[in-house]
Amino acid sequence: MAHMTEPGSRYRQTQRGRHSTLTYGNNGTEHGNSRRTNPTAHDEEIIVDDDDTKVWSLYDAGPRTVRCPIILLPPVSGTADIFFHQILALTGWGYRVIALQYPIYWDLLEFCDGFRKLLDDLHLDKVHLFGASLGGFLAQKFAEYTHKSPRVQSLILCNSFSDTSIFNQSWTASSFWLMPSFMLKKIVLGNFASGPVDHVMADAIDFMVDRLESLNQSELASRLTLNCQNSYVEPHKIRDLAVTVMDVFDQSALSTDAKEEMYKLYPNARRAHLKTGGNFPYLCRSAEVNLYVQIHLRQFHGTRYAAIDPSMVSAEELEVQKGCPTQIAEAEAS
Repeated sequence: MAHMTEPGSRYRQTQRGRHSTLTYGNNGTEHGNSRRTNPTAHDEEIIVDDDDTKVWSLYDAGPRTVRCPIILLPPVSGTADIFFHQILALTGWGYRVIALQYPIYWDLLEFCDGFRKLLDDLHLDKVHLFGASLGGFLAQKFAEYTHKSPRVQSLILCNSFSDTSIFNQSWTASSFWLMPSFMLKKIVLGNFASGPVDHVMADAIDFMVDRLESLNQSELASRLTLNCQNSYVEPHKIRDLAVTVMDVFDQSALSTDAKEEMYKLYPNARRAHLKTGGNFPYLCRSAEVNLYVQIHLRQFHGTRYAAIDPSMVSAEELEVQKGCPTQIAEAEAS
């Protein structure tokens, strides 16, 4: 429910239309020139642009003393709560995790500028980014955008891509804003798995269809525009970042050529291969994904860029070691 505010307050009073099962205790605060509400504790809405319709929705969980958290960026069809497995598991091990839902941005530069303002508002100098599909592409573009004054410490790219031309829709990108919602949803659903899948993957697909249904026409059209407008990552601007490329061996929206292109772009990246997981491994293969995220972040333990509370490191290390020794060995060797 909306919070009461004093007259003259810059808080934005809203009634949340989307429900979530994630609740954490926290009070609403105001930073700089932004306005925010906390309808369900850490479930926050923040405006950093002059346009009041551009609202960042996010879950900020884990120790606030951590100044270099991992931020999770969803795909076209996703909302912030699709990462509930990562939020619950990683914060339990002492990590600070922020899951985002994008405002309506039609241009990559506009998105990058808005995201930079959001980090400023949250008083975050540098962050680790986990991006799924479109989220991974946006993470790379943001790292590229801020390369002269870096804001990204590392990248985990899950089922992601580096060049929008792989979708062969650059010519339609400028017309998505005109299309009705049902047509946009049909475009997105065309990339969902259609063959036989196990019940966990089926549940993940059902959940993502539900999330897709929660997006309005402008939200969906703007994301598809960002996903398909002619653009590619310039690797020389982000070659010094620590990168993990995560993908699946079974059916996903990414072609083999797109995966190979990512390997070429990041020859020194760690590779996290999942035998199965489809388009949404963070939902249906969450234990494996969480393990690979921990392995990636472990290289920053003991530095100012640690995403974990220092007092939790020993316990977290123990959990990882117990998790799956074979996967750890494979990931660290790649």
